[in-house]
Amino acid sequence: MKDRTADIVIKVLTAAALVVMALAVLFYEDIVSGDGSYATAAPLLAEGDYIAIDSPRTVDTALLLLRAALGMMIFVHGYNKAFRGGRLAGTGRWFQSMGMRPGKVHATLAASSEMGVGVLLVLGLITPVAAAGLIGLMVVAFWTVHRDKGFMITGEGWEYVALIAVMSLVCAILGPGRLSLDSEFEIAHRLDGKTGLGIALLLGVGAGAAQLLLFFRPPPPDPTADG
Repeated sequence: MKDRTADIVIKVLTAAALVVMALAVLFYEDIVSGDGSYATAAPLLAEGDYIAIDSPRTVDTALLLLRAALGMMIFVHGYNKAFRGGRLAGTGRWFQSMGMRPGKVHATLAASSEMGVGVLLVLGLITPVAAAGLIGLMVVAFWTVHRDKGFMITGEGWEYVALIAVMSLVCAILGPGRLSLDSEFEIAHRLDGKTGLGIALLLGVGAGAAQLLLFFRPPPPDPTADG
């Protein structure tokens, strides 16, 4: 019953997010330059330089889709840890078994981080910090679960976490676009480009590595495993 309730909540949240995104794109106002042509700022160009395109709506919609896909995906992962299956207690036992101790603490941290990062990415709020959080999560997941299982995700390899980390880094570099709270608060241009790259890469990898160094204590190999 609780799992079914959790599934309903996820479906409602997903539907609501999709409706809000559709409305945001529908009521988007294009930026029109002085000569009547459309233009959008390119974060990695020098200040004052622009790339002329048919409409900035296309770029900002693409950035919204990228953020939303990452954000909604990782939010569901966090929600699943907290409210489905064995919930935090079961997730804690799983974390404990793979060496993240104490397991319940790391289960709670992982679930809350995933849901929080997901919301920030969907909203486009402090985007490079949200991207850093997702990169940090992927660093920990890579090292504790996937690193010794090859590349393919079909064998629990590391291709999935690597792709998520790279997509997160792209979000930080390109910025959230105009369809975001960062843009509404007029801070997006201060956090993209090289600044976004530095924040996401250094903070994300640093946080993940620090968590592993401080708390990752894998259990000794089972001597009967090969027997």
